[in-house]
Amino acid sequence: MKLNINDKFTKELPADPILKNSRRQVEKACFSYVTPKKTAQPEMLHVSPEMLENIGLSKEDSKTEDFLKVFTGNAVLPNTKPYAMCYGGYQFGNWAGQLGDGRAINLCEVEHDNKNWALQLKGSGETPYSRSADGLAVLRSSIREYLCSEAMFHLGVPTTRALSLALSGDQVLRDVLYNGNPEYEKGAIVCRTAESFLRFGNYQIFAARQDEKSLKTLVDYTIKHHFKDLGAPSKETYLAFFREVSKRTLDMIIHWQRVGFVHGVMNTDNMSILGLTIDYGPYGWLEGFDFGWTPNTTDRQHKRYRFGNQPNMGLWNLLQLANAIYPLIDDAPALEAILNAYQSNFDQASFKMMRSKLGLQTEADSDKVLIQDLEDILHLTETDMTIFFRNLSGFEKEKPTEGIVVVQDAFYKPEALTVEIKDRWSQWFENYANRLNQEPVSYPERKEKMNAVNPKYVLRNYMAQLAIDAADTGDYSLIDELFQLLKQPYAEQPEHVKWFAKRPEWARNKVGCSMLSCSS
Repeated sequence: MKLNINDKFTKELPADPILKNSRRQVEKACFSYVTPKKTAQPEMLHVSPEMLENIGLSKEDSKTEDFLKVFTGNAVLPNTKPYAMCYGGYQFGNWAGQLGDGRAINLCEVEHDNKNWALQLKGSGETPYSRSADGLAVLRSSIREYLCSEAMFHLGVPTTRALSLALSGDQVLRDVLYNGNPEYEKGAIVCRTAESFLRFGNYQIFAARQDEKSLKTLVDYTIKHHFKDLGAPSKETYLAFFREVSKRTLDMIIHWQRVGFVHGVMNTDNMSILGLTIDYGPYGWLEGFDFGWTPNTTDRQHKRYRFGNQPNMGLWNLLQLANAIYPLIDDAPALEAILNAYQSNFDQASFKMMRSKLGLQTEADSDKVLIQDLEDILHLTETDMTIFFRNLSGFEKEKPTEGIVVVQDAFYKPEALTVEIKDRWSQWFENYANRLNQEPVSYPERKEKMNAVNPKYVLRNYMAQLAIDAADTGDYSLIDELFQLLKQPYAEQPEHVKWFAKRPEWARNKVGCSMLSCSS
């Protein structure tokens, strides 16, 4: 197994001089060296063929003992020194101080085909940033992260990726419901990958400690390796850097809204500086279209990270990043202008995205009203977002009265469609048909374009839970079935049509099938 290792993070940034793996505050350092914990009886469950190829390995490599050992933390690659990153963050709006990689250990950086890939094990043991936790992960959360990382990539959503999913062979104690009844679960390790795992919190920790020297070192490093087109360090470069981060963050959240994805924990330590979806904890896809839904039990009361508030949270988090890098720029109006642009750009991008979901290639004055009316009506009864927009592509403008029939499979309780609600749907479909008459494309062309942005298959929580339940009994076949299904989320895949269905009633309130805790 040969990897083209090119570690830059550890060679160019300040390291924690203390080598002892003890919980502590780490000052003036971007990372701490730490060795993954050896596991009892590791077993590789699944490997992503695409990610193998991306880092320069073959399918044969993935079957070797070396691969198993390295990607379960039982061996360290030659000439590498694993490490955990230091960062802080705002959690649910409150500054939490130092956080860091508490259950993630970075192995190395690999270059292949002119791309940089950081390889990171999640669930491979404690680090100086583990606080009171054990640094381990369980199978259920690892399956969710592994499947979702790759599913999001194939949906076209900017994301970190996943290379492998393995059992550690150890038992891990977790209180899944936070109700004082912990139980032992199967331990697991995911190798996740990205160009970089830098987060907003990596910069915030230095700003909070008024360590401007380390802050500048890290920002300069980030620009040099990940925003190299911006040029040499200067005030203008730092502003261009923040503008690019803002743009990428906006783009990521637009994609979340397009496919109905809710992250669940948009803390600043979970915001990628590259605009990648990172840290798949209590996430979920909308079942019923609902701007107020959150998948996170911790967020149940205040719903800070609800679906409809994700754009605002992106802006709030960017404001915190602006505050962090302000000492390097010393120009509040210039930073505020970028933040203001995020808001106006988001409104435009969101409008464009919604028009694409409706198959509208041109722009008309009536579009905003048409979209707003649709969102209002979707909230009147529980309506499955994925099925509604996918089936909407089958609507024919010549048959406006059949609109509600075209989307009827999306309604969870058809009996809840009162006469008044049906009238509103009828009026909306009539308006939609009139609007489509202004479009230059044919029905087949529109259908094809709509199906390219409205997925047929997403990783609903109940689907992941079925894979988890099967895996708990030693049956890992459903992991691969879902993995293969989600590689083509926009394709019809008639052989998999059973997954194009509303959440079953048995899953409505089942643990893991709707809302989830942060327990991992």
